[in-house]
Amino acid sequence: MSQSDRRKWIALLLLCMVQFMVVLDIAIVNVALPSIKIDLGFSQANLQWVISAYSLVFGGFLLLGGRLADLLGRRRVFMVGLVIFSVGSLLCGLSWSEGSLIAARALQGLGAATISPAALSILTTMFREGRERNIALGAWGAVGGVGAAAGVLLGGVLVDLLAWPWIFYVNVPVGIISLIVAPMLLPESKDESRSSFDVLGAVLVTSGLSILVLAITKGNDWGWSSGRTIGVFAVSAVLLIGFIAQESRARHPLMPFSIFRLQTLAAANIVMFIMGTALFSMFLILTLYMQQVLFFSPLKTGIGYIAVAGTAIIWANVAALAVTRVGVKPTLVTGMAVMTVGLVLFTQISADGSYWKNLFPGFLVIGFGMPFAFVSLTIAALAGTKPDEAGLASGLINTTQQIGGAVGIAILSTVATSTTSSAVEAGTAVSTALTEGFQNAFWVGAGITFVGVIVSLVLVRERDVSPAGVGEPALEPS
Repeated sequence: MSQSDRRKWIALLLLCMVQFMVVLDIAIVNVALPSIKIDLGFSQANLQWVISAYSLVFGGFLLLGGRLADLLGRRRVFMVGLVIFSVGSLLCGLSWSEGSLIAARALQGLGAATISPAALSILTTMFREGRERNIALGAWGAVGGVGAAAGVLLGGVLVDLLAWPWIFYVNVPVGIISLIVAPMLLPESKDESRSSFDVLGAVLVTSGLSILVLAITKGNDWGWSSGRTIGVFAVSAVLLIGFIAQESRARHPLMPFSIFRLQTLAAANIVMFIMGTALFSMFLILTLYMQQVLFFSPLKTGIGYIAVAGTAIIWANVAALAVTRVGVKPTLVTGMAVMTVGLVLFTQISADGSYWKNLFPGFLVIGFGMPFAFVSLTIAALAGTKPDEAGLASGLINTTQQIGGAVGIAILSTVATSTTSSAVEAGTAVSTALTEGFQNAFWVGAGITFVGVIVSLVLVRERDVSPAGVGEPALEPS
């Protein structure tokens, strides 16, 4: 292996490490919320904003972050994102009030929305399309699959053994080390053909997506049929329709709709939306079940996720190999089908259940399915894209995942809450009522992932994924 090849694979390790940090931060907060509420005096109504502030800015700015990487320089935008994320993480740990933590979480979200698409587009332009890129994207996809489970695990350990600020402090040394080595390992690349920037399109899509995430996140609290919820959805719709109109006439659009010329790319974004819908809500509901019904401590809850995180790590390499051997479509269908089975297993939880009987089998199944789905989706979402569209495609697939996650939490939480409320009103014990709500939520989640199986079978086309060795030449670090 040549020195340049070694440098590329070390660079991949850096990119995956940073992406792992970003994905980890989405889930790591869940088990720390009770401690944060007590220490900072959060009201119950505002506690959700510790998660929502991050997801609101992250989901809203991803598309813009990806396009900025294409236009301004992918390494430059990646490093700016690292600075923002690291500063935001430090401020989160140092927070002294509700407002300071919520503001710092929003800053973290902005950094994550800059880092993630820039990193993925660097990866895409650094490795040749075909087998080499598939291996690299396989590693990236595996990080996405493992990160969510590892976040809940690490969160429980840090909260119990140290204190909740450490779930944020751990990001700071990772960010500093990455900033130091990034210029030595990562190539700089950008779209030199653009002389102008679609400012109006950027404002419309960023505000439209942010307001959409807000409406989805708060709809359950406000009431889905309330005037406030309908009004916020309407504002989001007007902004996004305006964005579509702007892009259709802009000379240099922020998001040229020709990106959807490949059916598999469009299908990958649909399935990633579905994947996010099921996965984000699944981890939230499982955490609530362990803490509210089985009365697990944060540490025990975190340790409980070792099964799914460890299984995902083991199968990630197999998933990457499967993509190159049997193709993207069979690997994706397998992953989504196995995840559907896992969610069905979770419908069998009980009020007097146990970890080994009610959770462990499902964790093993989900840990198998996640890397197969994530690896294949990541490859499909970038297959056939032009070099100057890498950041856009990266931002798009991350956006669909985040919006899907917000939708999933809103839908499944509503199902669980309404079922539990009805059961309590009927005189059912609280633990049983909670379990019934979680069971119904998992049935809905299983139905959603099954739709993902159908979409994968019908819309994903193997021929859209270039064969090994075909594609643009890889960029060398400079």
